[in-house]
Amino acid sequence: MSVLYIALPMALLLGGGGMLACILSIRRGQYDDLDTPAVRMLIDDKPIDETRSRDTRNQAPPTEAPSRRSGHQK
Repeated sequence: MSVLYIALPMALLLGGGGMLACILSIRRGQYDDLDTPAVRMLIDDKPIDETRSRDTRNQAPPTEAPSRRSGHQK
């Protein structure tokens, strides 16, 4: 029974602290816009330069490095 003298005030303090934190975050606008932060990472910052992408398409593919196997050559 004596454990209630410690557990009950601690539970009330923790619950009150959580409620205070929730109220403060709502008042400061933490939950105003829930959609934009999730989509922000999908938005490109800079447009792709069309001439640069065309130049890379016309280049020759990279050549393969010679194999370093000892003994067998193709």
